[in-house]
Amino acid sequence: MNFASTRPSSGISEIPTTGRVLGVIPARLASSRLPRKPLHPLLGRPLIQWAAERALRMSVLDTVVVATDAEEVAESCRDLGVPVLLTSPDHPSGTDRVAEVVRKAPYDDFGIVVNLQGDEPLLDERHVSAAVGEVVRGFEIGTCATPVRSLGNWHSASVVKVVRRTDGSALYFSRASIPHQREGVPSADALRAPPFLRHLGLYAYRREALLRWVFLPPSPLEELERLEQLRALEAGMKIGVAVVDRAERGVDTEEDARIVEQRMRELGLGS
Repeated sequence: MNFASTRPSSGISEIPTTGRVLGVIPARLASSRLPRKPLHPLLGRPLIQWAAERALRMSVLDTVVVATDAEEVAESCRDLGVPVLLTSPDHPSGTDRVAEVVRKAPYDDFGIVVNLQGDEPLLDERHVSAAVGEVVRGFEIGTCATPVRSLGNWHSASVVKVVRRTDGSALYFSRASIPHQREGVPSADALRAPPFLRHLGLYAYRREALLRWVFLPPSPLEELERLEQLRALEAGMKIGVAVVDRAERGVDTEEDARIVEQRMRELGLGS
């Protein structure tokens, strides 16, 4: 994809780069909170089909491939005409699954790789473009964050927070309420803007950075917080964090699926 010729109707800012961009959607069939999640139906179609179809429409991506450990998921993607690669069932994370893809032809010559979550059927292309933009800007890895917006989110251990350096790179990710406000708690207005940021699980990598990441052993802080991105930070890798607007909900539970399905109806999808 030539970023200088990004479709004007997409609303995506131009990102000048000579590297081609590969989008990989890791889709593991086993899921502890939502059984067989990639095949969970939304408006009568499998979740993975919605996610893949949305990615295929993104002009920021040159190629999209689904990486899965299950033939059922692969077949569902083939029905939609989506390229698919069967990967090892033994990967400990989606990042490792993405790395397997970029080691294989014809996906081994892309300069930038984006890890797209297969449980986000309403992922905003502007967020993908922003993450890629951080890599183009010079960071090894790019990701996104959005304002925390509520005390509930700020206190919740299930909401990952991120604090940035002045250059926009990640200083730390945590499940704790960071940054800590010494006097009282942040006001509602404060939580609607930096530095109170919620991390979004979207990553763009330089190919060599991705392969370095998965080669590294799990780090002490990663194991303590159960946050994989801390492995990269502890190793000295720089992660650029773009601040974006409100993100749509992903699907992790049955309740999430009901809420997202209703949102899709509101947007006129599946009609």
